[in-house]
Amino acid sequence: EEIWKTNLNFICTHNSRRSHLAMVWAQTAADINDVNVKTHSWGTEATAFFHRSVSALQQSWFQIETEKLSDSQNPVYLVKTSEDKDALRCFSKTFDHPESPTKNFGAVMVCDNADTNCPAVLDGTKISVRYVDPKIADEWNVPEEVKVAHYKERSDQIGSEMLYVFSEASKILSQR
Repeated sequence: EEIWKTNLNFICTHNSRRSHLAMVWAQTAADINDVNVKTHSWGTEATAFFHRSVSALQQSWFQIETEKLSDSQNPVYLVKTSEDKDALRCFSKTFDHPESPTKNFGAVMVCDNADTNCPAVLDGTKISVRYVDPKIADEWNVPEEVKVAHYKERSDQIGSEMLYVFSEASKILSQR
């Protein structure tokens, strides 16, 4: 088993949109910049990785499959960030899920509700990077492609910010 220097948990209330987008983009950015990080996501509640978030990532050329024998209410998506890396297992879970690190992690809060109402982050560092929830588009009376475009816009924002952060982190780490 590979030992990771740092685990990053991206946390949002329902673990359905922003936390997954941030997890996937952060792992991609870490891999591109050779930063030894393993990313995860969880929420204060478990729901499902929302289909428009999955579509937004697919539009960014991520290869995504549904894991066989996956729960239809909370499917597990296998997201390939590159050809030479294992797929990320993306599904909605809470902090106490066995796949959620409980030690040696940073907690990145990506929504205001989770930031305010999250259980205490013990044995970890808490950082707030709040994003506007793309689910506002779910209520719009517009064609599906407009809703997905809104999700893609949020995904692109998160992606560009994660690429920048990990590029800067790589520069700092290379000076050590």
